Amino acid sequence: MKLRFKKWTEEEFFEMREEVLKGWPTGKEVNLEEAVAFHKALPESKSFSKKLVDAKKAGITLAQPRAGVALIEQHIELLDYLDKVGGADLLPSTIDSYTRQNKYENCEKGIEESKKAGRSLLNGFPGVNHGVTGCRQVVEAIDLPLQLRHGTPDARLLSEIMIAAGYTSDEGGGISYNVPYAKSVSLERTLIDWQYVDRLVGWYEEHGVSINREPFGPLTGTLVPPSMSNAVGILEGLLAAEQGVKNITLGYGQCGNLIQDVAAIRALTEQGEEYFKEYGYNDIDLTTVFHQWMGGFPEDEAKAFGVISNGASAAALAGATKVIVKTPHEAIGVPTKEANAMGIKATKMVLNLLKGQQLSMSPELAKEIDVIKAETKCILNKVLELGEGDWAVGVVKAFEQGVLDVPFAPSKYNAGKMMPARDNVGKVRYLAVGNVPLSKELVDFNLAQLEERAKFEGRPVGFQMTVDDIFAVGKGTLIGRPETEHMKNN
Repeated sequence: MKLRFKKWTEEEFFEMREEVLKGWPTGKEVNLEEAVAFHKALPESKSFSKKLVDAKKAGITLAQPRAGVALIEQHIELLDYLDKVGGADLLPSTIDSYTRQNKYENCEKGIEESKKAGRSLLNGFPGVNHGVTGCRQVVEAIDLPLQLRHGTPDARLLSEIMIAAGYTSDEGGGISYNVPYAKSVSLERTLIDWQYVDRLVGWYEEHGVSINREPFGPLTGTLVPPSMSNAVGILEGLLAAEQGVKNITLGYGQCGNLIQDVAAIRALTEQGEEYFKEYGYNDIDLTTVFHQWMGGFPEDEAKAFGVISNGASAAALAGATKVIVKTPHEAIGVPTKEANAMGIKATKMVLNLLKGQQLSMSPELAKEIDVIKAETKCILNKVLELGEGDWAVGVVKAFEQGVLDVPFAPSKYNAGKMMPARDNVGKVRYLAVGNVPLSKELVDFNLAQLEERAKFEGRPVGFQMTVDDIFAVGKGTLIGRPETEHMKNN
């Protein structure tokens, strides 16, 4: 199929679907009519879409962890623990790395070895191998809405199986589950594969079942300027809406400066709604998700809780619909269920304390919202121009030319010419613009902010700032200040 933005016909979708379901024997278990009936019989309390819409109306922020293990019984036990003990509002099935690479034979071995070992030897839940039957056991055993979370460039079969099983949300997109995750997968390929997922969700919508779709906001999670991640989020939102998705959650990964984080979520909400309406998607339920700090964590557990609580505060004060929770074991490896629950409890405590509060508008906040929206508009205008009115084609060309450029991404299709660094109060700015099409006024603004920091630190504006910033939070601070006599005196 040739890449285009326009909604797929039902014939195009079902023609590709025949091949998709042959990808692993469990594909035979998917029956769309039966799946629709199953979804309609689920209680409303298990609907991701409804819970998000209700939370947005109530002005509250929901808490959701990451979690996934190899075996069904242990996965149910883990999720139940995070519900009953942790107090999660929404739950995930985080998928293992083999499934993300469509290596289902390796998953099969991992499941068998996990059974022998009595513990998970996979770093997530192998949904394709468990099939509709196995995944549905999880849906039926758990009281909360469930989301499929992964990092899969080609999630067509995975999405077919887990949505048919009763999962009511699916995370990812053709940009956000490719560029930060894969080295050699083309954008054209993943955009088509994710249009398939969105068309599948659109098909469910047409048959009376609402499935939430959530592009992955943080991208690489390392010093991504808010306007770049917001541009990608809005693009993936438009791609989903065109295929018939109605319930969309746009995401953002915490950068660390409270004003900028609040501004980013508010700019994403306002601009997302503007673009949806401009292109005729007037019936979208748009919500937002704030990801707690995605970079390096301190090893000390108490300090890690400080980072977690800081993220929870930013999410609440920004008015995000939900927050993805980190654990005090981030610096160590895969967390225990106890550590995961502690991260949720710490987050929920902060959310409860801040319930009903949002950061008031100030000149600094208003300015930051304006800057993020102006930068985002520069990027999106150029994407549309490159695609000659076709957003999907524009995305491919924008990556080819470095108009869309994600810092520290492994993809060979990413230019890697744009470089970020923090300014003197910790806001992430464009250090090197590369080919990102910001106006001269915006380029000058970014440079001026970085020059303030350079003057304060007594060093030139440069890449060393970026390097220092990457490791700063793990060392206990937001901004990577140099270890110099000048700085000690400051």
